[in-house]
Amino acid sequence: MAKICVIGSCSMDLVVTSSKRPHAGETVLGEKFATVPGGKGANQAVAASRLGADVTMVGCVGEDFYGTEIMENLKRNRVITTNVEPVTHVKSGIAHIILAEGDNSIIVVKGANDLVTPKLVERALDAIKGSDMVLIQQEIPEETVSYVSELCHKFNVPMLLNPAPARPISDTIIENAAYLTPNEHECTILFPGMSTIDALRKYPNKLFITEGSNGVRFYDGEQEVLVPTYKVNAIDTTGAGDTFNAAFAVALAEGSSILDSVKFANRAASLSVTKFGAQGGMPTRAEVEANL
Repeated sequence: MAKICVIGSCSMDLVVTSSKRPHAGETVLGEKFATVPGGKGANQAVAASRLGADVTMVGCVGEDFYGTEIMENLKRNRVITTNVEPVTHVKSGIAHIILAEGDNSIIVVKGANDLVTPKLVERALDAIKGSDMVLIQQEIPEETVSYVSELCHKFNVPMLLNPAPARPISDTIIENAAYLTPNEHECTILFPGMSTIDALRKYPNKLFITEGSNGVRFYDGEQEVLVPTYKVNAIDTTGAGDTFNAAFAVALAEGSSILDSVKFANRAASLSVTKFGAQGGMPTRAEVEANL
């Protein structure tokens, strides 16, 4: 069983479904509203656990109603929460999500996720050192991402950085990461002034650019490879990227080839969008393997 340590955000998603996305100053009538557990870190932890990994989550929640729900949800999904710390002076993180016109728009309020500090990570050092893969994202402080990259480099633990939300990162973090998984927009921020193919060639088998319904693109050292996604009837695209990253990490940690790992992750991500909620459609291992 692959051991995955996820360091990142834990939030509650406040989701509105509407036929139309409002413009500035406009009010529209929505169709549905729901609160569902989310946060890129927690999403990836839940997805990896459902895919059969032994998952430890490192993060923070508020000591409030949302925090309690987030913790209970992680436990229901067999995620180890020893290193998820409730804090009293900051509310849990939230994400306001609008589902409309076949896509989503998201505003994230980090809240307690800003307290995922190097000091908190230090207390989870044993979990990090014992992992086959560390998964991390950017809904937590930049200094923490940098610190984790240094730890993973020091202890020879591969780190997969999902650089979302987009922000510039240092060359040191890029070099320390074993895998980078930006989308096309995020890639332009990571590598300003550099074409996609130049970035891919500079980081063969490290940089994987997710292109939505087109698939995933990388450079294998000899040629550019586009691994197509699977066509499905999408209900809610929220969490598809998190499912991809978790599945990719699990497959790599289990020793699968890069190409097979991308195919596995694409299949998992495609299944995740067929149900409502970031975590609602995240598939089990059996579901992915049955549809490969």
